[in-house]
Amino acid sequence: MTASALPATVNQEARPLWPRLAIGALCILVILPLAVIFLSFTDPQGDTWRHFSQHVLPRLLLNTFWLLLGVGVGTTLLGISLAWLTAIYDFPGRRWLTWALLLPLAVPGYVLGFVTIGLLDFAGPVQSTLRELFGSAPQIPIRSRGGVIVVMALTLYPYVYLVARNAFLTQGRRALEAAQTLGFSRRQGFFHVALPMARPWIAGGLALVLMETLADFGTVVVFNYDTFTTAIYRAWFGMFNLSAASQLASLLVVLVFIALALEQRSRRGQRFTSATRGDHSERLPLGPVARWGATFWCLSVFALAVAIPLVQLSIWAWQSRGDFDSRYLGFLYHSLVLACSGAFVVVALGMVLAYALRSRPDRVTRVLGRFVILGYALPGTVLAVGFYLPMSHLDNLWIKLGSYFGQHWSPLLGGTLTAMLLAYTVRFLAVGFNPVEAALHRITSSMDEAAKNLGASPRQIVAQVHLPLLRGGIATAAVLVFVDIMKEMPITLMTRPFGWETLAIRIFEMTSEGEWQRAALPSIALVIAGLIPVLLLMRTSDTRAHNSVNKDENGF
Repeated sequence: MTASALPATVNQEARPLWPRLAIGALCILVILPLAVIFLSFTDPQGDTWRHFSQHVLPRLLLNTFWLLLGVGVGTTLLGISLAWLTAIYDFPGRRWLTWALLLPLAVPGYVLGFVTIGLLDFAGPVQSTLRELFGSAPQIPIRSRGGVIVVMALTLYPYVYLVARNAFLTQGRRALEAAQTLGFSRRQGFFHVALPMARPWIAGGLALVLMETLADFGTVVVFNYDTFTTAIYRAWFGMFNLSAASQLASLLVVLVFIALALEQRSRRGQRFTSATRGDHSERLPLGPVARWGATFWCLSVFALAVAIPLVQLSIWAWQSRGDFDSRYLGFLYHSLVLACSGAFVVVALGMVLAYALRSRPDRVTRVLGRFVILGYALPGTVLAVGFYLPMSHLDNLWIKLGSYFGQHWSPLLGGTLTAMLLAYTVRFLAVGFNPVEAALHRITSSMDEAAKNLGASPRQIVAQVHLPLLRGGIATAAVLVFVDIMKEMPITLMTRPFGWETLAIRIFEMTSEGEWQRAALPSIALVIAGLIPVLLLMRTSDTRAHNSVNKDENGF
């Protein structure tokens, strides 16, 4: 992206060429792994597929269906109920619970999964305590479909909670009062007015939940629950059959795009009027029982998703403190290097994409831009296979070329972080793009015109006008991508260079052996590394929101 191209936001008649080239290059980056996995069908795997069709695929499809249904229902109920309570009603603890209920975003599902199993399993502290007190304890079927659904719902509900709460806040109490003037009770007003108005936002959050559920690898591995992601991993590392892994990945991609198509079709033909600004300062009172019931419900979800797991991790980490050595500094260093470098690359490309769409906002460019960010819907296992295969072929060609000249050339890409960073880019480009695009919308063409009339060059416009206004969006994008890469497991596990261990890989190795206590040290480090930027981001957002409210109240 050159500085000379940026004034096209002011003078759109110039129609610069670089936006099409930039978006075209990003499209190739998304198409490459998809093409690789679908071209794998040119290598038939007759015996393998007969085995899969008879013994594997029916179970995978059934497990995936029940997982999507259970997690979808669970996150919807949790997200909407918590959003409605914190946005509309006043009850004890509401102010801190409002942001505390977002903290599960920093807790990986596989961490909450093994903590839950360790707590509720036969030899865990819960059942052991019950046996000591009462002589026996009920068997809790935590290693089951229901267990994995509950854990994933607790870690993914913030996607629905965040968007639903924003939707309810825009409606405010006025929408509910309007429903009451029509003869509806509060409960009827919620179901007949507030919920239908918030449906587009909730559908968007639920779509993200379903994409994350299809892409999950770590949580289902902890519960030994077979899905397409675990089957792809086993086909690659268990059967050493990359073609079979690619073909399984292609089926998972088909499921992902079917889910996207259904979500888009569910919104087709619907029209929603823009809600007026809600009254953020006034909330409806609750009765004595209801207000403490609301506190209990919100506090229970926070305790199950964040507080109890952190306490148990701290206990296990203290008990296994003798396992701590210099290796853990290496795990942390590798995790931070990947997260920082990945966040830098993704946010930089997100800015390129945002400026490209701003500089040339024609229909073709917009369609290509939407296609580029669909990479977020592609599971990590799919991207790992899709980028590893072409890079291994390039390395083989490189080695053969060296042998042709009588030289022994080392692999060109093997043993590097290239495949990992490319997969991160495709997977998280939407996360890095959306906050930057939202911030860029606040920079109007009149601002650019004013700066230009004052004699500012294109470079000065970007440096002195755009970047200060984009700082919040860039920081938000960087934090979100950083946290996502820190937690990400399948891409790192399947494409990392030999000996490149991270906190997530250490957790995978320990939980695979049932070593819950030894998995606690890297887990608590990973959770803290995710909590700190999330807390800073929420603090910054609260400050901006407070300043915005003050400006509105003062008439500015």
